[in-house]
Amino acid sequence: MHFSIELLACSALLCVGAAASAQDAAAGKAAFAVCSACHSVEGSSGVGPGLQGVLGRKAGSSPGFRYSPAMKAVNTNWDAASLNAFIAHPQQAIPGNAMPFAGIADAKVRNDIVAYLGTLK
Repeated sequence: MHFSIELLACSALLCVGAAASAQDAAAGKAAFAVCSACHSVEGSSGVGPGLQGVLGRKAGSSPGFRYSPAMKAVNTNWDAASLNAFIAHPQQAIPGNAMPFAGIADAKVRNDIVAYLGTLK
């Protein structure tokens, strides 16, 4: 089988581009520092609910946390898209929720945080 240098170079660039745009759980762990003021990554709740196992969990259902009526009423199971939207604009995603956080505008940072949250089983 014979491959041209151009084909190999294009393939390498595509792989590098895909890796650069992929979610980065390690970067998300570092970015999560801003979230850790209120949220634990273990099962315990503090000012905010613990986020261990948040992906796949119904919003407003973490045991032992006192949620706002808005969060209890929403019919959302947290997945990557819904968490990303919530982290971007909590009050737009779930109006009336009690989380006093303006959100994170940077999509890469949000994607990395969601990737990190996905590691918390």
